[in-house]
Amino acid sequence: MPLKTLFLNPPSFENFDGGASSRWPATREIESYWYPVWLAYPAGMLEGARLLDAPPHHISAEETINIARDYEFLVLFTSTPGFPGDIRLVTKIKEANPNIKIAFVGPHVTVLPEKSLKDCPAIDFVARKEFDHTVVEFAQGKPLEEIAGISYRKHGSVVHTPDRPEIQDLDSLPHVTDVYKRDLDVTRYNVPFLLYPFVSLYSTRGCPAQCTFCLWPQTLSGHPWRKRSTDDVAREMAKAKQLWPDVREFFFDDDTFNIQKARTVELCAKLKPLGLTWSCTSRVTTDYETLKAMKEAGCRLLIVGYESGDQQILKNIKKGATVERARQFTKDCHKLGLVVHGDFILGLPGETHDTIRNTIQFAKELDVETIQVSVAHAYPGTELYDYAMKNGFIVADTKMVDDGGHQMAQIQYPGLPADDLMEAVHRFYDEYYFRPKAVFRILRKAVFNSVDRKRLYKEAKSFMKLRAARHKWVLAKREKDDSTAAIQPAKA
Repeated sequence: MPLKTLFLNPPSFENFDGGASSRWPATREIESYWYPVWLAYPAGMLEGARLLDAPPHHISAEETINIARDYEFLVLFTSTPGFPGDIRLVTKIKEANPNIKIAFVGPHVTVLPEKSLKDCPAIDFVARKEFDHTVVEFAQGKPLEEIAGISYRKHGSVVHTPDRPEIQDLDSLPHVTDVYKRDLDVTRYNVPFLLYPFVSLYSTRGCPAQCTFCLWPQTLSGHPWRKRSTDDVAREMAKAKQLWPDVREFFFDDDTFNIQKARTVELCAKLKPLGLTWSCTSRVTTDYETLKAMKEAGCRLLIVGYESGDQQILKNIKKGATVERARQFTKDCHKLGLVVHGDFILGLPGETHDTIRNTIQFAKELDVETIQVSVAHAYPGTELYDYAMKNGFIVADTKMVDDGGHQMAQIQYPGLPADDLMEAVHRFYDEYYFRPKAVFRILRKAVFNSVDRKRLYKEAKSFMKLRAARHKWVLAKREKDDSTAAIQPAKA
């Protein structure tokens, strides 16, 4: 028998969707929880294992510590914002269960394995990059020095074994939906722009795009794009439909689901007979024919990373797309009746007050169903982090998130202070959603669907609460800066 293993997405900030399945870990404007897909794979390989997703199931730190008493091995998926809290948690777990072995996984420890081990003596080892087989081999009794892709302490020093090659045969991995059914309550997961309840999974790993800010391809999943066979995906989807007859939507949370036209069309042909409603990620480079095949196969919505409405910024971040292509893609989606959720980022290299204005205007011109506006975060291991550090753009006294896990402006440029960026986020939302078109869409949902009406009311309250908090932070920051400037001696 392998070690009795607990796979943990740890309790963290309230409504924090980060850690196990968020590429941009933070507490959102509206309560959001993504599935812990990465942890589900190895959890499906080990007899007696359990996947514990604490945040959406509202499991406290104390409850987690008590649960961990019954296990021999703990695998915790951490994130850069959540790491300080995670190491406090496992320190207490180790005190309660001194014999438990603890491994940390995820981008943060992949990039900073030595520092992570030094920061927390309770961590026995770090599993770098794709960790599926790494942690399974340890649970099955393989010695640390013989396991690829780990970092651990030995005689007072940190030892790094050679990197583990990326998994090529994704069909050999278990179906995460089997683990969800065993260990998770799907009614606990909510993402505002997806139908409720929803279930998410992957059909591919990796992303060949070179976006400088994007965390996972540069740290965890890698750039090489690997795909499950379309038959394997269709089998899992058919099974998932039977497991959850009340689930309203399935979401393919791949780094980029439809980057290869032939594969996308082939998969759509196998999904179409299942009669599912599904959604996915997409790049704006996807052509009309591919979008049409997706729509005919049951696709409802696309999450699209527009990022900016300024062409030079897109070039600076190596987006591999143009503003004009984004316009045409969005027109194609509107024509086909595909709903779009647009992601935008403020504070990318080259950002100014003028480019922010251009991006807000661009977003209103696109007029997609819903948007998310984030502030740029430079995660260790990304090209954006190296750029911001080299040029001194990281704000010294500002954390990535506040005490509630909400995003803070971590990067600022000459002429564009952090408080201006934070103010621009809620101005972006205000200008976008308080337009007649957007208001009409929201009211139409509320009038014709009682389920959506209750959900929209709850989401509106959450959004306005965070908006007020962000505005309060901006005012406090400016008052502090003004006070500091007032007491500075005048320069001769």
